[in-house]
Amino acid sequence: MAKTIYRVSQVNAYIRNIFENDYALRQISVRGEVSNCKYNGSGHIYFTLKDETGALSCVMFAGKRARGLRFALADGQAVVVNGSVTVYERSGSYQLYASEIVLDGVGDLYQRFEETKRRLEEMGMFAAEYKKPIPRFVRTVGIVTASTGAAIQDIINISHRRNPYVQLILAPAIVQGDLAPASIVRGIRRLDEMGLDVIIVGRGGGSIEDLWAFNEEIVARAIFDANTPVISAVGHETDTTIADFVADLRAPTPSAAAELAVFDYMSFRQELDSLGLRLGRDMLARISSARNSLTAVKAMLERRSPGYRLQSRRSQLAMDADRISTLMHAALTGSRHALEMAAGRLSSLSPLDRIRGGYGFVSGDDGRPVKSVESVNAGDRLRIYVSDGSITARAESCEKEKITPDGRLK
Repeated sequence: MAKTIYRVSQVNAYIRNIFENDYALRQISVRGEVSNCKYNGSGHIYFTLKDETGALSCVMFAGKRARGLRFALADGQAVVVNGSVTVYERSGSYQLYASEIVLDGVGDLYQRFEETKRRLEEMGMFAAEYKKPIPRFVRTVGIVTASTGAAIQDIINISHRRNPYVQLILAPAIVQGDLAPASIVRGIRRLDEMGLDVIIVGRGGGSIEDLWAFNEEIVARAIFDANTPVISAVGHETDTTIADFVADLRAPTPSAAAELAVFDYMSFRQELDSLGLRLGRDMLARISSARNSLTAVKAMLERRSPGYRLQSRRSQLAMDADRISTLMHAALTGSRHALEMAAGRLSSLSPLDRIRGGYGFVSGDDGRPVKSVESVNAGDRLRIYVSDGSITARAESCEKEKITPDGRLK
């Protein structure tokens, strides 16, 4: 008789049918502690319920959250989950589909977390005044994490992309299990002794059990006691550990820690170039302004200097001298012209000119000019002046005659 061979999907469908027809699995309530809780971007919640000896995968779809979940689900919480257990045919795995989740006290790990957090906070280990600033321009970065895995690769890739000149120094550590706390502490202390610029302590995501080493007090004290600034980068953005509270800076992921620790070299160079250009423009503008101010001050000083004043006075005196000379020349020219005109008029009135023209000038013995025959008697001595001398004569007779308009005697 031939043996029947089934396909995988047939087997999964058969098992799923068994689960769905089992009344106990269709409506079941399970008590346990929440672990590895993840909120999906679509609104679904994936988590694990565990107890001392076992674990059960669970999911609550977004449509059930509005009525079935009244609080923020988180790792470490003790809860009772109501729902149904069925098989997911694609993977052949079974899981609890939650329709309602209620709190059932506090889980052991969650309680230990809260107690450690409260104790360290009372000791002041979370206080802001103890937080050391992260240097802006780091050259050496220490990393405490597993030597394999996504965390170290993300840190290396992002650090080299942002600044290929930064030096990364890895202190390999166990980051999960009973040996992890001591291994992490050794890595922190070893890197702290090297005098680096900053230390990144962390690992990738996981359940609360996977991340528990970073909740241990010895790890928190090693971070707090380090002289080097420490960035905590444990798990995913929703994961929170004691190390996050103690560290000088908390990064949501190892990749984010690399971005916070390592400055962007290319952006820095571009910023420097931009600042250099602006500084050059400002310097040129200031030099030009200072040169203009210096020129103005120099001109002012020159105007106020004795030499400038003396030269100015010389120039003024030279201009005044030229003006006086011009005025004097004009005055002399005018006076000369007036004198020439007066001389001409005087010349026309001078008896000497008449004498030179053939006329004579007659004066009496007393030197007075003879203007009329009435002032001369016969026998008086007269002096007649001609062009080249004088003649002494005596009047023989005196006769008065009339002068015609044309100047003739009648």
